[in-house]
Amino acid sequence: MLCSMKHLLLFFLLLSGFLLRAQSNQPILPGAFAMDQYLPLLKGKSVGIFANATSVLGSTHLVDTLMKEGINIKKIFSPEHGFRGKADAGEEVNSSVDQQTGILLVSLYGNHLAPTAEDLADVDVMLFDIQDVGTRFYTYISSLEYFISSAIKNKKPLVILDRPNPNGFYVDGPILEPKFKSFVGMQPIPVVYGMTVGEYAKMLVGESMLAADVVSELKTRKNSGFILIVIPCKNYSHHSLYTLPVKPSPNLPDMASVYLYPSTCFFEGTVLSEGRGTPKAFQVFGHPSLPHELISFTPVSREGAKHPKLENQICYGWDLSGTPEEVLKKVDGKVQIKWLVEAYKLFPDKNNFFLANNYINRLAGTDQLAQQIKDGKSEIEIRKSWQPGLEAFKKIRKKYLIYAE
Repeated sequence: MLCSMKHLLLFFLLLSGFLLRAQSNQPILPGAFAMDQYLPLLKGKSVGIFANATSVLGSTHLVDTLMKEGINIKKIFSPEHGFRGKADAGEEVNSSVDQQTGILLVSLYGNHLAPTAEDLADVDVMLFDIQDVGTRFYTYISSLEYFISSAIKNKKPLVILDRPNPNGFYVDGPILEPKFKSFVGMQPIPVVYGMTVGEYAKMLVGESMLAADVVSELKTRKNSGFILIVIPCKNYSHHSLYTLPVKPSPNLPDMASVYLYPSTCFFEGTVLSEGRGTPKAFQVFGHPSLPHELISFTPVSREGAKHPKLENQICYGWDLSGTPEEVLKKVDGKVQIKWLVEAYKLFPDKNNFFLANNYINRLAGTDQLAQQIKDGKSEIEIRKSWQPGLEAFKKIRKKYLIYAE
């Protein structure tokens, strides 16, 4: 009998292992696929959707799918790069009418960052579906924060269709200091924060991280109309490696760029090209004055980079490109600053390596990184200075995780 029980126990353990493996092999589905969960919230309502080219269900745009389901989409709000995702980084995108659907497009970028009371006067429910890449200076989470704040101020329910974070498997980088707050970094979080937009939204609200007047409105007017509903992804965890079905912006063309972006975007704060104007944006970086023994590339005008840095100039530098697996090994689950340190050491005119406008401080969220590099600090020393802030952030982050680590 005892032997039979052992065999039975072994059988169940093996079965459990099989089921876990089977579950892990299931396709990861963004929240947009769970239509049974959110369509009832939208039926019979006027909807204002925050969307762009990444808001897809398979090969179909979510807006088209919702319209076929009879959902009344009153307005489309769009972030940086526009609704169709073709504008340059930082390029002004004007509000207009989407030619394919005839729906009014309201750009939430530049001088108009949040929906106004007028924008929302004919909207009953606000809907958010944007693919983020999990990096603080990627501006979609800044747009998300403004969208949440507007929902609170205007007492509108907000439904977030969550999407996996392709860089959601680690947390690293310097923590943003309040004095360096900008649209490329609004909260005291690390460069890579390891949260989906749904988890991040929950943290913004739960930790009262929004603007003081918004927090006051939220606390004094409970149950006044605002409610945050996150429709979760299926079969996703923070161990998952999720391949994006659509490029999230013009200069993140593939997964190699997405994985390297948290580390190589720092070159936007230097005089070096970060690869815009090439097919390998954020995979190559360099400058005409670097040693000519390095690899060469020439940035040229192209869609999403009409006038790239060092346009039509031969640059010498580094090429980190490769398969996603090869690039993941190079990144090694860290914000790699060794490439920035190495480029600084080789650059002949060190006084002019960082841009005069100190954009590097906004990207890093601190002025310490640039100073540490100028002072010749080692990569180990620099990384050590991040640790207290990272540990404190991880404790806060853990409270709002929807998915297993």
